[in-house]
Formats: sequence, structure tokens, C-alpha cells
Amino acid sequence: MKVLMLVPFLPIDQMSGGQTRWYHLIKHLSEKHEITLMSLIKDEEEREYLPQIEKYCKKVYVFKRPKSPWTFRNLFLTLISFNPLVVIRNLSLEERAVIKHELASHKYDLIHAETFYVMPHIPKTKIPIILVEPTIEYSVYQHYVDNEVNALLRPIYMFDVIKLKFWEKFYWKRAERLFAVSEDDKMVMQGEIPDIDVGVISNGVDLDFFESKKVVKKSPPRILYHGNFKWMQNVEAVNLLVHEIWPKVKSEIKEVKLWISGRNIPPEIVEYSKKDKDIEVTESIEDNRDAYKGSTLLVTPIRGPGGTRLKVLEAMASGLPVVSTPVGVAGLGIVEGKEALVSSNMDDLANMVIDLLKNKAKAERIGKAGKEFVKINFDWKGIVAKLNNVYDETKAIRNNS
Repeated sequence: MKVLMLVPFLPIDQMSGGQTRWYHLIKHLSEKHEITLMSLIKDEEEREYLPQIEKYCKKVYVFKRPKSPWTFRNLFLTLISFNPLVVIRNLSLEERAVIKHELASHKYDLIHAETFYVMPHIPKTKIPIILVEPTIEYSVYQHYVDNEVNALLRPIYMFDVIKLKFWEKFYWKRAERLFAVSEDDKMVMQGEIPDIDVGVISNGVDLDFFESKKVVKKSPPRILYHGNFKWMQNVEAVNLLVHEIWPKVKSEIKEVKLWISGRNIPPEIVEYSKKDKDIEVTESIEDNRDAYKGSTLLVTPIRGPGGTRLKVLEAMASGLPVVSTPVGVAGLGIVEGKEALVSSNMDDLANMVIDLLKNKAKAERIGKAGKEFVKINFDWKGIVAKLNNVYDETKAIRNNS
């Protein structure tokens, strides 16, 4: 069937969690469907990635958005309107016009939107809309305001949280079918809109990709944190790891290093490697498999909500044992002590790390169980097969109505 798909960022494999998600969804959906993609970009350099996704799409349109959300225009429009900053920043009048023309000129069976804030681009239409919410934006913003914003400025930011929650729920209700990416997010969304059924289209992993490369484990052992540091949650988690977990681990085990890798690593985190010779920072790693397969275990002391948790799934697909807070593995259905070690207490997490570093047999058992868990529950082929069924059901419902 002909599908118009809207995403806020260009789908690129191994980039951010959302971009990786959209890349694999489109890759597998293209086997059965003709996809026209609409995406935003921040700068022209991103166009070099277009060939990655164009081979899976009938047409690809890209539209510019501001590099930074903190432009005068964005802030002014946020202050004088009832639209939240995330909507203002990601709204392209050009994209809205192109979509209107595309829908008027061609017959589409479905519109698939990823994130609520691409929805303002869609004109009034009888074409069924499937909306997937990769993260609940208002809860992420609320966490930021509660933890990062000066108390004097907090009331101003809270008004934007209120606006964000209003419009997020508004567009949830506009969709023909609505989905979260985890059971935990589904429960939150269902609590906000109890009269609308919320399904789950989870994230996944390309198991063949992670199994296809052999990487020699680094010596001495590496405790890994890997992520995109544009997300405040990743910065927050690394600070907890460095200040509350790492000192205890280092005092117990002399031959070990902390490895922080990923994209957009801020200077304050790079500074940790200059103050401690046993902390390594690798920026812009080209192949995630090198990080996961070269490490001994992954530690994710995440406290803030949101995100796609792809780092956990990819680590498991690599056979890497995972130590995490409950938030870091929320919605995945992991059994604590079997597929991963989980605690909300930083001292407990430190002890778990020490235990796995000292007990190689236990670490291997956790790694194997995690890999099997991902294979059964989070392979992209199975996830897209479920999404194909959703497409068929949605089209049938609309045709019979």
C-alpha cells in the first residue's frame, strides 16, 4: 500500500535512537509498501545521508528547521502563542504545503507519523493516520524543568510543559490508531486518554548486523556508557556513573577502565578523562558494535524518563551484560537478575558491577540470557510484521466504515 511517513529527523542507522528506529522501520516496511518520506534536517550536511534511506523509499522530501531551538523567533512565538517550543521549532510551512499538495495529487492509503509534533504538518484529511509516540515529550520536559531549571524561572518553563501536554494529548486523539514504544509508556498514555486504545510498536535490533562483526574485547576490562549526549538523560546518567558508581568500583578493582562513548559528548564529560587516566572518552564512534563488543559490561544509571532504550537492546544483541536502573530498562519486560541486573540504588549498582567483573561465569550467563531475550522479543523483522498487520487492519476499518 502507499504510505506517507513523517519523521522529525532524517532516518540514519546507528545515529540517535529515534533515527535508528525509523531507518529500520522503513527498511523493512519497504518490502511490502511504497513509502514517501517527509523529514526535517538541521543543516545541508545531512543530505549526504540521503542515499542510505532513498533506496527504500519511492520519494524523500527534506525540509530545514533551526539548528538550535533557542532562536529569537522560536522563543518569541513560544511566548506569544499557545504552542510549545518543540512544536514551534519543528514546524515547517514548506513541509505543510508539500504534504497538502502530495495528498491532493496522489492517492495514499495511510499516513504514518512518528512523534506528535510532526502532526501539525498534516492537513485535514480522510486518510487514516497512525501515530507512534517514541517518547512522551511532556514527561521528559517536566524532568528537565524539575532538575535543571532555576527555581525563579521554573514557572515560565512550567507553562510550556502545560502547553506541551495539551497538544500532545490533542494529537494523540486525532490519530486513527495510536501506539507507544513500550508497555510503560502505554500505561501513562492510557491514563491520560482512557477512552482511546493505545497499542505498542516497540523498538528493535538488527540481530544479523550485530552478529556479523567480531571484535576483540579490550584489556583491561571496560565499563561502558554509550549514547547520544544531546539527551539530558545521558549527561545526567554519566554524572551519576562517574561520581557515585565509578569510585566504589575503582576502589575494589584496580585493573578496570570506564569507557564513555557516543555522539555530541559535552566538554564537561570530556574533562573527566583528563582528571582520571582510567576514564576514556571516545567521541563520534563510527560503529556501535566496536563499543558494545569491545566492552565488558554496560552500565546505564538513567533516572530521567523518555528515550528509546536502544542502547540496552543493542548491548544485549552484542551479548554484553547490562547493569541498569529500572528507568533505563523500563517497558522492556526484563526479568531482574536474569536478562540484566537492575536497581535504583547507586551503591547497589556499583556492587552489581563489581560482582560481574569478578564473576565471569555470571557475566557470561547474563549476557547470553539478554541476547536470547532480544532475539525472541525485539528483532526488527517481527516488529515490522506486527506493524504490517496494523496497516492492514487500519485500512480495512476505514474501507468498511
